[in-house]
Amino acid sequence: MSIQKILSISGKPGLYALKLQTRTGFVAESLVDGKKITVGLRSNVSLLSEISIYTYDGEVRLSEVFTAIAKKEDNGPAISHKESNDTLTNYFREVLPEFDEDRVYASDIKKILNWYNMLQPKGLVSKDEPAEGEEAPATEAEVKSEE
Repeated sequence: MSIQKILSISGKPGLYALKLQTRTGFVAESLVDGKKITVGLRSNVSLLSEISIYTYDGEVRLSEVFTAIAKKEDNGPAISHKESNDTLTNYFREVLPEFDEDRVYASDIKKILNWYNMLQPKGLVSKDEPAEGEEAPATEAEVKSEE
């Protein structure tokens, strides 16, 4: 699994692949339709490799959550992010039983499942463990609901 250069850009739907860095920002390509956009340095951008999910024992990297979903689904698609909040919470509890239900909201679970279902057909997530050195060192980033 290689989500090193996959971005979530606040205010823009979907996920983007980092293509090129420029003086004033960078160029990203949409994973949905392949269109390239220029993103300024002032934009709120999150690298998926830096996002972690709160658990009762600490935090788990998003890449590990994607691997757990891929194992549960045998590298297939996850349930739709449009299911009811109770269904999504129960599903996520099967994938990551120790997630902190007070700090991980239904909107976060929807976002994670939506991202997984965008990355899975492109072969960017799998049930195989990431190779050594493939993931960046963990940072203390969190999934924030965009309300």
